[in-house]
Amino acid sequence: MATPAQWVAGARPRTLPAAVVPVAVGTGVAVAEGGAVWWRALLALFVALALQIGVNYANDYSDGVRGTDKDRVGPMRLVGSGAAAPKEVLAAALGCFLAAAIAGLALVVVTRAWWLLLVGLLSILAAWFYTGGSRPYGYRAMGEISVFVFFGLVAVAGTTYVQLERLPWLALAAAVPVGLLACALLVVNNLRDIVTDGPSGKRTLAVVLGDGRTRLLYAAALIVPFLIALGVVPDRPFAAIAVLALPLAITPVQTVRSGATGPALIATLQQTGRLQLAFGALFTLGLAL
Repeated sequence: MATPAQWVAGARPRTLPAAVVPVAVGTGVAVAEGGAVWWRALLALFVALALQIGVNYANDYSDGVRGTDKDRVGPMRLVGSGAAAPKEVLAAALGCFLAAAIAGLALVVVTRAWWLLLVGLLSILAAWFYTGGSRPYGYRAMGEISVFVFFGLVAVAGTTYVQLERLPWLALAAAVPVGLLACALLVVNNLRDIVTDGPSGKRTLAVVLGDGRTRLLYAAALIVPFLIALGVVPDRPFAAIAVLALPLAITPVQTVRSGATGPALIATLQQTGRLQLAFGALFTLGLAL
């Protein structure tokens, strides 16, 4: 039986900035537009966190039963390591999805935006079929696209909408750098696992692009967000303070560009998460001022 600490590790807490940052930035946009509703923002945060943890457990389950986690480098996998039975991890994933659905339904009811039900359903399906089902799209080089859409566009715009009940252009513009930084987490994760994913049949974008181009993609995903933040300065001048997080991008970019592989990239994943949090906090503040 897995210990509580193993369950926490299996939830992959270092990936949680991907859930926190879009909600923060979306709320920053709502503040800028004069319509922030804090309890709705907190409910949106719960939805995002539940979905992120749910997809982490779902990936653990699906990869574990396929055997693709057998020789994996990085954080522990509950099923792959034998610490937890597959049915237990599956139950944890489904429980997280259910919790997200209930909280999301509350937001739908208060906003009366019933079309959000479809968005929520698509979010859960995307979370499950990333590595679940007979034809997981995460095994077909589409993981980064999904992350950009759901942890960038949908999460930021959705957080703004449930507070304002309208969607300003600034929410969509702010969603792009958030989505790119979320993609960077997946890119470096898949770069680390490229040597085991290919032979196991998991054709991630890193496997398809190859080592060199994946490293270029990672660098771009870290640098372009700062350019976009500067692009919204004419409308929100204080958004420029997001550039203060730029020094945090130097070490991970240098590490990846230097050819680091395997365990050496675990620290880079952590650094990417810290950069994402710092950029998100500064960008949120800049948008709100």
